[in-house]
Amino acid sequence: MARFTVTYRLRATSREEALARAEGIALEQTVEIPRDVVPAGYVADEILGRVEDIDPLAEGVWQATISYSPDSAGEEYTQFLNVVFGNSSIQQGIRVTAVNPGPEMTARFPGPRFGIAGLRALCGRTTGGMIAPVLKPMGLAPADFARLAAGCVHGGADIVKEDHGLASQPTARFRARVEAVCAAMAKARAETGRRTLYFPNLSGRPDEIERNLRFLKEAGADGVLVMPGLFGFGLVHRIAMDANLNLPVMTHPSFLGPYVLAPDTGVDHGVLFGTLQRLAGSDISVFPNVGGRFGFTAAECLQIADACRMPDGPGLPMLPSPGGGMNVARAAEMQAMYGQDVVYLLGGSLLKDPARIDEAVSAMRRALDRGTIGRPHGNA
Repeated sequence: MARFTVTYRLRATSREEALARAEGIALEQTVEIPRDVVPAGYVADEILGRVEDIDPLAEGVWQATISYSPDSAGEEYTQFLNVVFGNSSIQQGIRVTAVNPGPEMTARFPGPRFGIAGLRALCGRTTGGMIAPVLKPMGLAPADFARLAAGCVHGGADIVKEDHGLASQPTARFRARVEAVCAAMAKARAETGRRTLYFPNLSGRPDEIERNLRFLKEAGADGVLVMPGLFGFGLVHRIAMDANLNLPVMTHPSFLGPYVLAPDTGVDHGVLFGTLQRLAGSDISVFPNVGGRFGFTAAECLQIADACRMPDGPGLPMLPSPGGGMNVARAAEMQAMYGQDVVYLLGGSLLKDPARIDEAVSAMRRALDRGTIGRPHGNA
């Protein structure tokens, strides 16, 4: 079977130290025993990680590529991640900069169920940037969220996304909120002829998750928002693989910040919010936008967007979804940066006048459409 590879950036003062660190990772991520006690045969020849390349990047910085057997990961996405960066994530001076799952792991984890083309078909937006207003803040009643959602449909939104902070608080329990929003959006869609999608935020105790997934599907939701940093990447994969649910997945970055923020530990932005989300089966990856309140750079955001959309990535290309500080005034700037295959999250900028949220959404739609005229389709 074709092995999958992980590329790590290492701190080391010499080639010898870099090689020793890489060999240590190969052991730590697989057999987790000293090299001289690794059983000969299958374990040593197949299961043990192999250092394939060591290259200098800068003074004191090296790049190591290590290959792993698909048998070390098996059929579980969580174990795949455990092999990619399990115990080694606890060590200083090691950062994952690339993951190439190879043909065998891509077959086991085929990626998004819908991807860019599938989501465009569902919402009827054949070209141009997509708009996703966010239902917030917590503390409102289900009827309030329902009114906001209906206004978003009338304004021309492509997706109505719940805020990741909406769980099952006393003011708007999960099921009551989902039912109210589904009913309001069904009525608004019938009135407008639009096909705006609704992605409620999956919440509940561990023993409630399966029932809540079935509930939101039966209530009429069109997709689901999941926080893999809290619920696990395995849940994303489980939803994406379920043909009976048949729901697109949007993933939110809550709790994942520490994985990317330190420069010489953790995981590169494009790997975490692009490659790994895509391989897990996410159709839309939410991440903090440049110029917002979270501090991601333009280069980091573009790295994410490229990893989401590159044609030769694992599975179908997925939609990048930058959020934070997004508004009409930035529409042209953002479209020039990201192109057309993108979902723009709009939150606080739409909520200054909730009763006229339809007008705010319409203004964003006009701004994006102005930038789309005369431009080629795709990621221009």
